[in-house]
Amino acid sequence: MAPGLPDRVDYARLAEEGARIERVYQLDAMPRLRDVLADTRGSAAASFEFAKLSSGRPGATVSVRAEVSLTCQRCLQSFAFPVDARSEIEFAESEAAQSQREVYAVNDGLVSLRELAEEELLLALPIVAKCTAAETCGRAPSLETDGGPREVAGERSRPFAVLQDLLKKT
Repeated sequence: MAPGLPDRVDYARLAEEGARIERVYQLDAMPRLRDVLADTRGSAAASFEFAKLSSGRPGATVSVRAEVSLTCQRCLQSFAFPVDARSEIEFAESEAAQSQREVYAVNDGLVSLRELAEEELLLALPIVAKCTAAETCGRAPSLETDGGPREVAGERSRPFAVLQDLLKKT
């Protein structure tokens, strides 16, 4: 974000003007997102198109593009996850407001653009992160290439058999 540009804006005024704002945010500047990412390096490009909606309330289309680093829950390796998300939101004084769009509750006439972008990024992330390369994800290194024990055809490897023998001796 350029110095001197406010993060908190008057959404009603911007909707009346039909304003379009573009910002770039560093991923490490988004506190709720930091806990989800494997690595917080990088940035997210956000675009906000404000408009007066047919309901009479102010709204915006929020678009976010980024490449974030997530931890695969199958193999526990980090991987790059591209995000290109877009949502239409409607600003309202309470979340109980009825709308066909996502309702974003506000109470002081101002909204944080960074928080809108962060919310959009969080909504675009998968609930359970998994590598996109399914053919290699979740596979343990080959036993033959890492110097470990080799399985003989028909025999099952029993890596803890030695422990069982030790327990019998005590």
